[in-house]
Amino acid sequence: MTTMHETPEMATGRALDDLSRLLFGHLHRSDQQRWGHVYLQGLLRTHGKKTVRRMAATVTGSEATSSSLHQFVNASPWEWAPVRGRLARWATRSLPVRSWTLAPTVLPKRGNHSPGVHQRFLPESGRTVNCQLGLGLFLNTGQAHLPVDWQLFLPPRFTQDPAVRDRAKIPATARPQTPGDHALQLVQEMTSWTDGETAPVVADLTALCDTPQLARRLQGSGHSFVLAVPGQTAIGAAELPPGERPSARALLLRRGVRHPAGAGRRIISYETPVPGLRPSGESTHGPGRLLAEWDADAGRPGRIWLTNITDRHPAELLELAHSPRGAESAVRRMGEDFGLLDFEGRSFPGWHRHMTLVSAAYTCATLEGMNP
Repeated sequence: MTTMHETPEMATGRALDDLSRLLFGHLHRSDQQRWGHVYLQGLLRTHGKKTVRRMAATVTGSEATSSSLHQFVNASPWEWAPVRGRLARWATRSLPVRSWTLAPTVLPKRGNHSPGVHQRFLPESGRTVNCQLGLGLFLNTGQAHLPVDWQLFLPPRFTQDPAVRDRAKIPATARPQTPGDHALQLVQEMTSWTDGETAPVVADLTALCDTPQLARRLQGSGHSFVLAVPGQTAIGAAELPPGERPSARALLLRRGVRHPAGAGRRIISYETPVPGLRPSGESTHGPGRLLAEWDADAGRPGRIWLTNITDRHPAELLELAHSPRGAESAVRRMGEDFGLLDFEGRSFPGWHRHMTLVSAAYTCATLEGMNP
């Protein structure tokens, strides 16, 4: 039996052929179908940096075909959303899904012409980098995190400057959106692909967006969630002014209930209403819960999470809350072995197509490695 940590070359043969037909069989042009298959093979079989030239040489034996691969990703008129929908449905049929995990991805870039490129400070490294910011939706199966959909954050100049927009081939319909907007869009798109069957949305986006607002929007649209929130987040009755509401950290410290979680760990939780907003505009409040792993050394709660799931033990919810770590691990491996960081074009459609193909290659290799 192979393992999910083997090299990506293992996902060749029938599994890749079947997936390629599933993803690209609906395309009308046979050359598009062929180059989609070749691109996936290149991502899986090429060692080191996945340039189109090196992938073409690896798969076809000729570097000259690199122009066809470049054309397929950057200029060929195929839509990526239907391909992602087919990938998502294939992945959900392969393994049961525990959660839809949202994970941000920083993609370092040189220059300022790539779509969405901007200067961003990274707290974890303490430095500012030139980068793109992607947000991915991963299917958490308990054994793996499978990427199926992406959004690209576009700073205002990419949506408001016509020359910049045209150069990056950004659709005229694109509007300025926050990472929170992108998160909700990913959830809505995934819901449409699964015919309304959903899983809890899990994310730690505290460094990127107003997570309490995202919680309200998910609550209002009927989605269950486990979202990290800042400790200073005001929690309490909506009729109270924000300055009079206690913080999430204060509520856990003063009123939280501690639960054993095995291996000497303890979880602290507090039952609290979660405000929401129905599409009609009617305000609602549903049952919810704050929870965190208790940091005995510091004498305080660790990362705090807000959820509207109240019928599961806090330990099970905290296990769900850890799923962003699995998505981050998947992103690292996609960068090391699957060409996540190796997109050579400068167009918005090209970025989305490349991310789609990398996701398909990673998902195929992961699922193939988990089966005999």
